[in-house]
Amino acid sequence: MGEAKRRKELLGEKYGKEPTVFPWLPFTKTQAERFVTWSTKGAWYGIGLLVFCWVVIRFIGPGLGWWQVT
Repeated sequence: MGEAKRRKELLGEKYGKEPTVFPWLPFTKTQAERFVTWSTKGAWYGIGLLVFCWVVIRFIGPGLGWWQVT
């Protein structure tokens, strides 16, 4: 008997399915990796937006007379 057949008999219904992160969590490892990728990109976009807003409020705004920084 080949290794694949033995593994198929051992795993039964779970054979060929992707494993989950935790048994009680219905997310696969690929979905978890995708979530980490998206959240990391989102964090970097947020940091960029924060820096942009800070530059506008700190330097550009007072230069245009929008508000005074004391």
